Amino acid sequence: MLKKDLILVFIMGSLYMVLEGLWRGWTHISMLVVGGIAAFLIGRLNEHPKFYDKKMCQECLIGTVIILILEFISGMVLNVWLKLHIWDYSNTWGNLYGQICIPYAVIWFLLVPLNVYADDYLRYRLFGEKRPQGLLKNYIDLFMGR
Repeated sequence: MLKKDLILVFIMGSLYMVLEGLWRGWTHISMLVVGGIAAFLIGRLNEHPKFYDKKMCQECLIGTVIILILEFISGMVLNVWLKLHIWDYSNTWGNLYGQICIPYAVIWFLLVPLNVYADDYLRYRLFGEKRPQGLLKNYIDLFMGR
């Protein structure tokens, strides 16, 4: 089980680094761990009926809270204490100590259905688990309130 979890953290973290690189033009190796853990936790929650039986908007809200907590904690350690200056939202509206902000919370909210799909797809392809219903379905469910 630990091997499977580490594989998922690594792959999901790698995927996050690619997305961040495309968005910002660069990324930092620490995002392999931070992004991987966030994506893994959301995917792990999606394995439990109390989570996946929720509406997609509820899953997105829970996933966003997970991401914001991890982003805030890692930001305080990496950016404030270690002074690595990986990101700084100080000039962004609705920020908290420059580590999290409302505009990026909206982006995280909209990326959770992709996270859920990617986790399901990896579990299906790598470990023979249940076939995912589809990325488009996740977004349709989100915008239709299902």
